[in-house]
Amino acid sequence: MNRMTQNDHQQMTEPHAGHDRHAGHSVAMFRDKFWLSFALTIPVVFWSTEIQHWLGYTAPAFPGSKFVPPILGTLVFVYGGLVFIRGAWGELADHKPGMMTLISLGIIAAFGTSLASTFGSFKIDVWWELASLITVMLLGHWLEMRAISQARGALDALAGLLPDTAERVTAADTESVPLSELRVGDIVLVRPGARVPADGTVVEGTADVDESMITGESKTVSKGSGSKVIAGTVARGGSLRVRITAVGDQTALSGIMRLVASAQASGSRTQALADRAAAMLFYVAVASGAITFIYWWISGDKEHALIRTATVLIIACPHALGLAIPLVIAISTSIGAQNGLLVKDRLALERARNLDVVIFDKTGTLTRGSPAVSEVLAAPGITEDDLVALTAAVEFTSEHPLAKAIIAEAKRRHVTPLSATNFEALPGRGAKALVEGKSVEVGGPRLLTEAKVTLPPALEKLTPHGHLMGRRFSLCHC
Repeated sequence: MNRMTQNDHQQMTEPHAGHDRHAGHSVAMFRDKFWLSFALTIPVVFWSTEIQHWLGYTAPAFPGSKFVPPILGTLVFVYGGLVFIRGAWGELADHKPGMMTLISLGIIAAFGTSLASTFGSFKIDVWWELASLITVMLLGHWLEMRAISQARGALDALAGLLPDTAERVTAADTESVPLSELRVGDIVLVRPGARVPADGTVVEGTADVDESMITGESKTVSKGSGSKVIAGTVARGGSLRVRITAVGDQTALSGIMRLVASAQASGSRTQALADRAAAMLFYVAVASGAITFIYWWISGDKEHALIRTATVLIIACPHALGLAIPLVIAISTSIGAQNGLLVKDRLALERARNLDVVIFDKTGTLTRGSPAVSEVLAAPGITEDDLVALTAAVEFTSEHPLAKAIIAEAKRRHVTPLSATNFEALPGRGAKALVEGKSVEVGGPRLLTEAKVTLPPALEKLTPHGHLMGRRFSLCHC
């Protein structure tokens, strides 16, 4: 995408589509096939003579009612079962037989047995088993696809950090353009509260930029002329004019997305072992099924020869291996990405179980990425709640992360809300407003320096040698 194209994003979120047994399939497809097959399976089971005998009821009879199971069972086989047969064809074409091949052998054997019972001399009723088997398999694959899709949502969340459009600066004014139209060298306007559309260098303006999505640090970074900015970060308390230096897959955010996609596509020793076991199990299952069929056929029990052969093929299907291991790996890497932990290689994730010591290089690795009020100290003559109320009134309309933290603290303390007028942002310093006739300025150490304010001894701990994650001071001119 430049903001990447949709096809690029799809390739990134489905990095192993060429080797995936569900390549070309979707969650919606398996969902729809399951529900329709389930609806058709109900009458198949209800009119099954075997089920009627077991449960002691008699299904309504009408002309042709005995053909309800064969007709609807065939529809389930064609509509719901062909997806497995196509998957088996792909596995055989790649010379990598697996679970789709085993499922196909099982349902084909069950379908052949059902046809033989309907039009031949066998006295067996297995249409309900065929329909139930296909329906259950569709349910399992729907749940698998949905889980994998949810696991890959980390990439969608990363892509959602980019805006849909950008304000490109022209000779006369600005114009709103899709990200795909941005080029290196273009100048874009980033307004307060907006996300930077692409990597670039600030050519004009000052603002505090929230880079927690990249660094994990809750403290904003002051940006001015010549500063580097990263796509997806948020400008606070000022506007910037940025010259684009990288677009599309050249941006830092796209690099992060590639890391996540690569981790989800990478294999592991456990996965490789499961794949080899599934391939070996295919040959074991086919051999066992052939031996079962030959033995019972020679024994003269032709009906049970077909039934037991289908049973062997179905039971031998390695669904536990083929479903559980890829799901665990995909979900683990994606949950890590959602919590700021990017796994570059699944082999490394497997080896992590042997770690004894973990060294973190910076606080941003461990912080939440959003600031919070940890302590309130008020000068003599004003209570802490009154100070919080005054500060929250000024910060109420601000988009600054520290402003949001102060407002959250005011709500936590249940202080009485105050109204502010004449709000004015002070880029790089803070903000000021009139609160109930009093001029209140809120900002950091730079604001104190410009105002030539001497801190009381009790507040000295809030100087740059104290709280490092961000400081907010309120100056009230009464």
